[in-house]
Amino acid sequence: MLLITGATGNIGRELTAALEASDTKVRLLVRDPARAAGRPERVVADLDRPATLPAAFHGVDRLFLLTPGIGLTQTGHAVAAARAAGVRHIVHVSSFNVLGDPMPAMGRWHHDREELVRASGIPATILRPGGFMTNTLDWRPTIQEGGFVLDPISPGRYAPIDPADIAAVAALALTRDGHEGREYVLTGEETLTVVEQARILSAAIGRELEVRPVSSPEEAVRSRFPAGAPPALADALVEGFALMRADTAGFRTDTVRRLLGRGPRTFADWCARNAHRFRRLA
Repeated sequence: MLLITGATGNIGRELTAALEASDTKVRLLVRDPARAAGRPERVVADLDRPATLPAAFHGVDRLFLLTPGIGLTQTGHAVAAARAAGVRHIVHVSSFNVLGDPMPAMGRWHHDREELVRASGIPATILRPGGFMTNTLDWRPTIQEGGFVLDPISPGRYAPIDPADIAAVAALALTRDGHEGREYVLTGEETLTVVEQARILSAAIGRELEVRPVSSPEEAVRSRFPAGAPPALADALVEGFALMRADTAGFRTDTVRRLLGRGPRTFADWCARNAHRFRRLA
């Protein structure tokens, strides 16, 4: 039995679909079963409430572990439940920010989670993706407000990755032998500025988009979290944006191609598939 946490998120939904297609026996850990996609078994549990976890982990031998936010509590509870249940393999989603030297705050949080997973003694595969293409959905409030996009990283470049590609690598690691003890840094293959991304999205939705540089740290945070973010996360975002501005070449890897035998999906592909989510804002 394979248990998916974060099952209603961008990666979790794609992973559920991929594993369903392979006839893998899957269970979803969810707080709200109505939000989960697909046909797998759902067990209502909460990683913040360890007493709810034994039923979700019962009979599980493989775990997809994704915990949001900035703390260690959920990861610690999941790892303890996995050990108690006899889980034999964890695929854990971390971040490429752990590679920073010096390591930024975002990287330290993910590094500490990785250490909790390693300390469990359960064989693990660590996935370290870069920025998600789905982060573009955070542009919708300003597109709706005035047809513009905030740019906190110009002239920096990065290689965004489609969560579907992260899910495809996770599915491979969870269902094929030989990935235990491995760490995979995952990015797309195209390095893009925000201006270039906005141009591609504009073509997909048939609407001209203005790109505006941010004028303050607060506006930079708004570009990623339109409703605001807790102070520690906001500070980490500002730090991360500064690092991205300095990277005018764009960090990227060929890991997706090596593992999957195909290139990662392009940003234009993602925009074409998700254009309807922006067109309704017009």
